[in-house]
Amino acid sequence: MTETAQCIPHDDAAESVRERRCIVTGEALPEEALIRFVADPDGCVVPDIAATLPGRGLWVSAQRKVLEAAIAKNHFSRAAKAPLTAPSDLPETVELRLVRRLLDDLGLARRAGMLVVGFDNVCRALDAKIRPVLLVEAADGAQDGRRKLVGMASSRDLRMGIVDCLTCSELSLALGRENVVHAALNPGRLSERVRRDAGRLKGFRPAAVCIGP
Repeated sequence: MTETAQCIPHDDAAESVRERRCIVTGEALPEEALIRFVADPDGCVVPDIAATLPGRGLWVSAQRKVLEAAIAKNHFSRAAKAPLTAPSDLPETVELRLVRRLLDDLGLARRAGMLVVGFDNVCRALDAKIRPVLLVEAADGAQDGRRKLVGMASSRDLRMGIVDCLTCSELSLALGRENVVHAALNPGRLSERVRRDAGRLKGFRPAAVCIGP
């Protein structure tokens, strides 16, 4: 059986958003709100974060509780109409892979000159010719600096996403600097992918992406 996808209009633009149906809830959602899974040759369910692995995709809402229900109630086997094994630690695997993908993309953005790091650099970027579209804030960082940056963005009529699902140590390791708390990402394909993946990670970590200010 092959996968099917439904395309729905996105805003008033010519582009469309692909929808998939969650095998647990039955709800049709945009692909960016779900996680794709496939079965390996041994019949074990594995996450396909990038949605590129061969085989029939089994889509689950990007929510830890929904994925836990898929495992506990054998939804993967039901959807595939074949006996499959879903490891109990699958939610933790999904979280780790999303984190790794986010950190890799932020590191790539840094090397490409699309990411600025540090409070003062972010402040300057808000007045640059090309202004950032995402604020990256350490989840365990102080709130005062974040409030100031959000306030500055608001005063400039900038509507930015806030990615706050990664810790200071994770950001520091990925970006090769100590004590990274504030960063900002310029528009482009990488920023859009970071936004989507941070949104999916929201279902597996307490804080993720908030559209604001």
